Formats: sequence, C-alpha cells, structure tokens
Amino acid sequence: MKTITTNGPIKGFRGRVIAGGDLVAKAVVSHGGVNTLATFQKSALKNAKQVIASDQNNPDIYKKNLTGQILCLPKTIGSTTGGLVIQAICAMQINPAAMLFSEEIDSLAASGVILAKNWENSKMICIDKLGDEFLQTVKTGDILEIKADGTVNICLEANDIKAE
Repeated sequence: MKTITTNGPIKGFRGRVIAGGDLVAKAVVSHGGVNTLATFQKSALKNAKQVIASDQNNPDIYKKNLTGQILCLPKTIGSTTGGLVIQAICAMQINPAAMLFSEEIDSLAASGVILAKNWENSKMICIDKLGDEFLQTVKTGDILEIKADGTVNICLEANDIKAE
C-alpha cells in the first residue's frame, strides 16, 4: 500500500461541501468545463475498470486516468444526462475520488453526486466555490489534502510521494 506523506500545505483554499470526507490524492486539472458524458461514457460503456477521459475537446484531461484521482474543474458542461453519468460511474466504482469545482456546482452534477452518495453509498467527495485562484494554482500531479470541512490544501508535487 502506498502512503502519501505531506510536509504541510503550500497553499490552502476553502469551499462549500456538497459531499464531504477526508482524502489525500493526486490532482487532475481541467481549466475548461468538463463534459461528463463525453469524458466518462466510453469507459462506462466498456465496463472498464478505470475511467480514461475520452473527451478529445478537453486537452487538459484527455486520455488521463480519472479513477481514484481528484478531478479539479471550473464546472461541468454538456448533456442533461450529466448527473446520471456521475451516478453511474460511482455505481461502477470507477469514479474520481473527488470533484473540486472552482465555481458553483450546477444542478445536474450536484444531483449525480447526491444520488451516488445516497443510492450507491459513494464516498466521492465534492466541494464547490473554491474560486478562480484555486484552479490557477493547482496543477495536474499535485497532491491535494481534502478535509471534511471543505478545506483543500495543495501539499506537494507528485514526485515527492513516498511509498511506506
């Protein structure tokens, strides 16, 4: 088992908790809106064991593994099936470990997170309203520490992970 040790936060942010929890994991960052259907559909339809982002219109995350990672994004965009897609990937247990929104979460994404938490007992964390500075600061591969109160700390870069 890999343990991630941190040397304390580099920068901290606080948002509104939609689905809380404590977590330390790697960030995958999208600077543009994430189309949930285009991003998750291929992996879900293939019954894959992990989600490889399939939205070629989002170069920030395209072909990146999202399962078990912290997806940092401004907002979700696209199809009205977005909430159902989030609920489905959580039911399949191939979801990101957390979704961190710089902006206010939209009603479709919020419904998917809430359905997944209540119907699928999903542990996926979701926090919104982290602000533009959050998305400007966090980089793909950074280690983030999430607290149940909505605090998000950027701790380290990925090359500083230590296996114990």
